[in-house]
Amino acid sequence: MFAEERQQQIAGLVAASGRASVTDLAERFRITTETVRRDLAALEAAGTVRRVHGGAVSADRFSTTEESILERTVQRQSQKLRIAEAALAFLPQGPSSSIVLDAGSTTEVLADILARRSAGPSAGKGAANEPDNQELVVITHAVPIAAKLASTKGIALQLLGGRVRGLTQAAVGQSTVDAACRLRPDIAFVGTNGIHASFGLSTPDPEEAAVKAAFVHSARRIVVLADSSKLDAETLVQFASLKDLDTVITDSKPSRELAAALADAGVEVVVA
Repeated sequence: MFAEERQQQIAGLVAASGRASVTDLAERFRITTETVRRDLAALEAAGTVRRVHGGAVSADRFSTTEESILERTVQRQSQKLRIAEAALAFLPQGPSSSIVLDAGSTTEVLADILARRSAGPSAGKGAANEPDNQELVVITHAVPIAAKLASTKGIALQLLGGRVRGLTQAAVGQSTVDAACRLRPDIAFVGTNGIHASFGLSTPDPEEAAVKAAFVHSARRIVVLADSSKLDAETLVQFASLKDLDTVITDSKPSRELAAALADAGVEVVVA
């Protein structure tokens, strides 16, 4: 294979997944890592990709790049549905359980599933005679998630207040962080813009990061919902290390480097 042809294929892989690692590319094309780095340097010079530690990302992918929640809800829908369905197995069992649904497009899909499930034929049977503590307590700072669950039978919704960011439609600010820190939910289902072997979990906005960090430190168990475009990615603000996590649910096997880091941190990985 000519170098130009190989570089075109590499550019296509990066465009499709958002990122590619040097080691994975070397294995895929059966070339040395030094050759991969030369290919990536040529592609970066052409403006096709942007090199980062351990590989390359799309040229338009920067640490502060952030799409709106409306844009994200129409991307990777089938993958997010699989992740959300897999997350159902991690819902706490018991009459008095509580979860956090962090802001995000995948956690919003999980909220959709919870709403549909509660609206099923047998949902809410005898609900009028059940005390409130028999309901699943769902805590969120995301306006779209709250709207989906506000009138759902079997769910006691707690909406954390604060200044709402238009881009993500999530409440942020010190009052939101303080409210999250006063809670001790059983499980937090957390979204992220990036999950990286050394940098951990990150998001572009400092205020969003502060709320996510509060959820991570408050909940008894942390389950991260992240489609494969978030794997190996780094954005501006770290809000958790891999050691803070219990489970990561994604739609594709992590790279060798990330998989090893997750294993070393004792994190369970579920590929939906």
